[in-house]
Amino acid sequence: GVGWMAFGLVILVASGRMERFEAMGATVYTAPGFVPAIFGFSLVLLGAVLAWRGWSAQRMTGGAASEPLLSRRIGLMLMLTLAYAAGLVGRVPFWLATTVFVTAFTAVFADSLPPARRAFTALASGVLTSVAVLVVFERVFLVRLP
Repeated sequence: GVGWMAFGLVILVASGRMERFEAMGATVYTAPGFVPAIFGFSLVLLGAVLAWRGWSAQRMTGGAASEPLLSRRIGLMLMLTLAYAAGLVGRVPFWLATTVFVTAFTAVFADSLPPARRAFTALASGVLTSVAVLVVFERVFLVRLP
């Protein structure tokens, strides 16, 4: 959690240093650093929640942690993310890469659900996320995705 907070702060500082184009009549909402600042702030906030939950859980269990399980989950998350970023994006259509990634990620990490519900939830999450990302970026922000 503390690591995510630090990363969010780095993003906030970097977004604050970006050119604002005020001389050209740009508003704060059209500045290039606006969206990264929102992401940075979100990372700081969610990192704080994660740190608080971790601290609370550790305090309740007397310091016992499930570190091997956590390490495996982090490793699996990194492998899936790398496969998406380096293996899928740019090689297959973006909508397909995103659908496959979110579906696989959800199927792996929604392990508290029964298998049939997990499969349905994973596929629905993958398709809906892909559609939402495409619509928001290509229709709202007018950004072509790879």
